Amino acid sequence: MTRWSSWTRRLAGERWALVPLRLAVGFGFAAHGWAKLARGPESFATILAAIGVPAPGPTAWLTTLLELVGGVAVMLGAAVAPLSVPLCAILATAMLSVHLPYGFSSIRLQAVTAAGAKFGPVGYEIDVLYIAGLVTLALGGTSPVSIDRWRETRRRAQRGLSSR
Repeated sequence: MTRWSSWTRRLAGERWALVPLRLAVGFGFAAHGWAKLARGPESFATILAAIGVPAPGPTAWLTTLLELVGGVAVMLGAAVAPLSVPLCAILATAMLSVHLPYGFSSIRLQAVTAAGAKFGPVGYEIDVLYIAGLVTLALGGTSPVSIDRWRETRRRAQRGLSSR
């Protein structure tokens, strides 16, 4: 076994590969939640009403806060597995009600003008990637430098002390 393969196996065993994925996925959700909050959830509620989501006002607030707080929690590695379920539901809703008619591709370059690039409607590619990232994080277990790992280590230590 080479030094490189030994090192990569150790990193994989520690689940360090999940850290950049956790940061990227969490940041994406937090950024989208922040954008909705900055524009006002009422603006997002108008979109939800147009696609037929029930109770668009409360749903807009719930989605906005879930994306913002959930995204920060995912970045910190806190409650990643349970948060993955509602975050995937948000993505599935967006994919099926907005992006699906435009096909897979998330980039539809229509033209490049003097004013810059002009893009068409966004497909469901990014939704699929985020869902895959969330599923990977949920199934991958805790990763180093995460609140979930800290809690897990603390629970194990308390169990060890209580079994003596």
